Amino acid sequence: MLEFLTLRPKAFGVDISDLSVKMAQLKPARDGFKLGAFAQTALAKGVVREGQIQKQDELVAALKKGVQALRRKGVKTNYIVASLPEQQAFLQIAQLPKMKKEEVTRAIRFEAENYIPYPLDTMYLDYAIIPPFHNHVDHVDVLLASLPKEAVDPYVAAFEQAGLIPVALEIESLALSRALMEKQVSPVPVLLIDLGAVGTNVCIFSGYSLRLTTSLSVSANKLSNAIQGALGVSEEKAEELKLAHGVLDEGHPVGKQVRDALSEPLGELAQEIEKYLEYHESHMPHQHLGVPQKKIKKIMLCGGGANLRGLPDFLTKELKTEVVVGNPWVNILSSRSREIPELSFADSLRYTTALGLALRGAQHYD
Repeated sequence: MLEFLTLRPKAFGVDISDLSVKMAQLKPARDGFKLGAFAQTALAKGVVREGQIQKQDELVAALKKGVQALRRKGVKTNYIVASLPEQQAFLQIAQLPKMKKEEVTRAIRFEAENYIPYPLDTMYLDYAIIPPFHNHVDHVDVLLASLPKEAVDPYVAAFEQAGLIPVALEIESLALSRALMEKQVSPVPVLLIDLGAVGTNVCIFSGYSLRLTTSLSVSANKLSNAIQGALGVSEEKAEELKLAHGVLDEGHPVGKQVRDALSEPLGELAQEIEKYLEYHESHMPHQHLGVPQKKIKKIMLCGGGANLRGLPDFLTKELKTEVVVGNPWVNILSSRSREIPELSFADSLRYTTALGLALRGAQHYD
């Protein structure tokens, strides 16, 4: 969310995780957009660890490699909208007295001191005013986002060394919700789960805004490791078996072994999700949805881990809440579009954050 320039050039999205750099660019199309180009570059373990850059030269090299791949597909711009590590972000809904928009800027810094447990001069701070979904209210709700400068500055330096110009930087969950929430609005609270290779992000969206974001310990790699340990197979074979069988009960002997191996980590995942379902019910403040919505009634999955066969049904049963696989194209491809993107739906789940960033770059989001 951190703006660096006042101009609004077209930009492509850059999503950096611990194991990869994903890039995506969108082009205008009839009543929407279409996928212009995409690229993924693997990162060796240890280049980025839990969102912190450990080996900047290797990250810069990966960024340059990704840009070269986009260049071959006709992307000429150097402007980007990029993600920042979720693990170190602070996101909070602040409530201010009703005031003019220009007054919020002055007031928000003072209000931020009540929410951010670090000196403000060590943090980058940004905000967005949240319009009420139902009726006007006598106060202003503001989405407050901040990250430590020591976490952000290495990313900015890496982009500059790679010849890239950030138009905007934002935490991953903002891009995630932009990609998955149709028209960026929901009349009911929705839990979004990005099940990635080494980390899982969870956020709650309702009305016109995110309400909460956090991280879970269970990841797609943890599922593969459980299969590897239980069946005594290689890392590559474990990944193959996970994708082939998932948690479906197909009467296959190996499939049953895989399902049994996954039962413990998936049970742990369900327990962690349940905590946030309960937290929302008991702690989340007013959301101006017209009818009070204490319970989350829908969960959307994305990330590479969302491709696990049978996962939505498993979690639906465990959580007694509807669980579906999200659609990263819902705000990109129009209902009239007949284009089948070069990026498959399964792969697009891995690109959800990159597509959300690309959407901001294509639409010139503020």
